[in-house]
Amino acid sequence: MAPMSAEDRRIRMAQILIEIGAVGARPEEPFTLTSGTKSPVYIDVRRLISFVEEREEALDMLAALVSETVKEKVDAVAGGETAGIPYAAFLSSKMRLPMLYVRKKPKGFGRNAQVEGYLDEGKRVVLVEDLMFDGGSKVNFVQGLRNAGFKVGHVFTVASYGFSEEYERTLGAIGVQARWLTDWPAIVEVGEKKGFFGAAAANLIREFLKDPHAWSQARGGK
Repeated sequence: MAPMSAEDRRIRMAQILIEIGAVGARPEEPFTLTSGTKSPVYIDVRRLISFVEEREEALDMLAALVSETVKEKVDAVAGGETAGIPYAAFLSSKMRLPMLYVRKKPKGFGRNAQVEGYLDEGKRVVLVEDLMFDGGSKVNFVQGLRNAGFKVGHVFTVASYGFSEEYERTLGAIGVQARWLTDWPAIVEVGEKKGFFGAAAANLIREFLKDPHAWSQARGGK
């Protein structure tokens, strides 16, 4: 079987998230994200961990994405507290690599106060997460890993909102490249074709994706 292209993976991962019920849309009563942003859509990527066949398919795609993207030797996989931890565990097992996890805040003192697990200083680590909105929380995890003495140049997520310019401002500014399997533009496209989203809802989601901050602020969010 020929390897899947990036676009094929993008569409397939969107299909999986819709099929397992991980995608929610509520344009008339927007969700409030952790950041305080109002959003007409929500993805519960954590739901994927309970669907074995779909999870394994996603991990195969994620492992392929990592292998294609990182040209240097990867020494370990790290996950952020808490949603990234299972994906780091699954992926590190699949790739036969050590695993670390990063706390949101340091616990105690010393070089490894924010990082759990063991790895020699100077090793190259990739950060794996479930979802990315604006990239801000990923910066915190990357800095925690770097403070512990590791090289980190890549963040991988199962899904993202697809805000490439925003990621360049947050992660790109610290020399980190962000990659993901699927994003909201793909989910809207697949969802509309499958009848999961009506045309009006799909258009409203696309309006949000063009300028999420303005859309949110107009509805009382950040």
